[in-house]
Amino acid sequence: MKGNAALGQLVRYAVVGIASNALLYLAYLALTGAGLEPKLAMSLLYALGVIQTFYFNKTWSFRHGGTHGPAFVRYCISYGLGYLFNLAALYLLVDRLGHPHQIVQGILIICTAALLFLLQKLWVFRTDTSTPATTTTPSL
Repeated sequence: MKGNAALGQLVRYAVVGIASNALLYLAYLALTGAGLEPKLAMSLLYALGVIQTFYFNKTWSFRHGGTHGPAFVRYCISYGLGYLFNLAALYLLVDRLGHPHQIVQGILIICTAALLFLLQKLWVFRTDTSTPATTTTPSL
């Protein structure tokens, strides 16, 4: 049963990611088409994407019932780590080793998504296990 729950989380996480990235990419095209500088458009939409995917991943993908504040801080940290991982891998594989950036970034999208899924499952939206389980004694 636990494996089915994790698979369900992964599928819901993928749906949120694909839908979010598709909408944000269309918004990027619209904003840059309207004359907004590409890096500014990307930066604004990245922040919007973190906020919207936090909400959907918390409430739907992982069905996390904990408080928003601490989970959102962990979420932002995880996305910062994902960004640094992607940037470092691009630097190493493209700038230093000379691999084509199109292929490297395509692979890194999947690797970064997997890293973020694990961070969200195991850390950001973890189930609080610090509270001892309630036990009942059988009545005679």
